[in-house]
Amino acid sequence: MAAQNDTIIRIPEKKSDDDFDYSQRGQWLRAAVLGANDGLVSVASLMMGVGAVKHDVKAMILTGFAGLVAGACSMAIGEFVSVYSQLDIEVSRMKINGSRNENEALPNPTQAAAASALAFVFGAIVPLLAASFIVNHGVRLVVVVAAVTMALVLFGWIGAFLGRTPVVKSCVRVLVGGWMAMAITFGLTKLIGSSGL
Repeated sequence: MAAQNDTIIRIPEKKSDDDFDYSQRGQWLRAAVLGANDGLVSVASLMMGVGAVKHDVKAMILTGFAGLVAGACSMAIGEFVSVYSQLDIEVSRMKINGSRNENEALPNPTQAAAASALAFVFGAIVPLLAASFIVNHGVRLVVVVAAVTMALVLFGWIGAFLGRTPVVKSCVRVLVGGWMAMAITFGLTKLIGSSGL
């Protein structure tokens, strides 16, 4: 009598787009979009604030560069601490349950911190490059706003595409938020600067 072979080979089913787990994609998407948008808006707002009271291109560029460095460090540290806390929770849960799902990837704090910092730098470079080559103060401010507007629409579109959300709604939300940040910073700095403080 021939020996029976009870080996079962499981062939994983190809997941359709409807079965795709968006939670993993969502974490990276959130960090990348948040980092790039934060870099773009915060550095542009800083530069607009300085541009409200100083006409010197050097002051505007130095402020933007300082914002880029400080913001990238802040984003990296914040993301590292946040993801490390998440890792601690996952490890504790596995210890309590006594098992780990082989398909479950643990969060990587260093990778998340690097991705967040790089995304911030990517966003922050847009207003810096836009202002770097323009001598005229008024034209420089207009070019920064125009470049930031295009980048905000692009980031909104990318976020909507990857997250499969409505494009127009995402773009408008990102655009209005960025414009508000720049306008408030410009206005308040102009007000404080003109009051002689």
